Amino acid sequence: MISLVLTVLNEAKSLPALLDSFAAQTQPPNEVVVCDGGSTDGTPEILRAEKRFPIRVVSEPGANISRGRNRAIAAASGPIIACTDAGVRLERDWLERITAPLLADETRAVCAGFFVPDATSTFEIAMSATVLPALEDIALEKFLPSSRSVAFRKNAWQAVGGYPEWLDYCEDLIFDLNLRQKFGAFAFEPRAIAHFRPRGSFRSFFKQYYLYARGDGKAGLFFKRHVIRYATYFVALPILLALVVMGLAAGNALWLMAGLAGFIFGLVVYCRAPFRRLRHLWAGLAPREKLRSALLIPAIRVVGDAGKMCGYPVGVAWKLRRKA
Repeated sequence: MISLVLTVLNEAKSLPALLDSFAAQTQPPNEVVVCDGGSTDGTPEILRAEKRFPIRVVSEPGANISRGRNRAIAAASGPIIACTDAGVRLERDWLERITAPLLADETRAVCAGFFVPDATSTFEIAMSATVLPALEDIALEKFLPSSRSVAFRKNAWQAVGGYPEWLDYCEDLIFDLNLRQKFGAFAFEPRAIAHFRPRGSFRSFFKQYYLYARGDGKAGLFFKRHVIRYATYFVALPILLALVVMGLAAGNALWLMAGLAGFIFGLVVYCRAPFRRLRHLWAGLAPREKLRSALLIPAIRVVGDAGKMCGYPVGVAWKLRRKA
């Protein structure tokens, strides 16, 4: 028996596409269990009106993502849990593919699926290339799946204490790390695809990465990565800009060229992977839109970094207060 679970909050607009993809699965779920965190837009009514497959709605107003997922999984009857999120659209064979490794091998505890962008605008295409990995970017020994596309055994979830309810963001990373530590390498099925729509504005993207980085700080994740980011913006970049300014002021071509060369080299390295991914997303775009998407990438990276640099110390401060 396979239970498909998710948690939702005010997802009335995105639910129809998700529920349609549930109903179209080549291997239908035995049940769908949804935890609603207190929606006020008619989300519970849409869920309860669904008749194409068995569905149960668990209500817990105020539940964060971790608590919502844990409530849905606890209420699920199946020994195998397939987990996804609102706001995605699943391929027709997603459930069949993501659970196949667990059904074929009882020693497997987790199977990671994959997700691809479902972009509808030039901005979203640039966002996809900047923040979402391509399949060739995945290192299997390090890949930690998003909970929008993952399957695991319910007893494995129990063994690691479920999702960390003290953490509001980056909760799936901690859950993945706990599962890997206890059960070893995950199976990976790149054809179990969830179509995911990226953020459509700088404002929403800044907020997203602020919250992600705040979660990193709370959980103590990626300390070196954040230090490198601060050093890049507050040490390396000012030095390069100072060289350019001093070169212009003093008429020193060597300083000027050194500053410009360092800046250009850093920009190329910084944006190389997004530019490479962008080429695969250009199909059907006019030349003008291709240029616009390419120019958006550095701006998106800077906005994302600003969100992270603002959010991380807030999370660290929360962690220190919690320890105290």
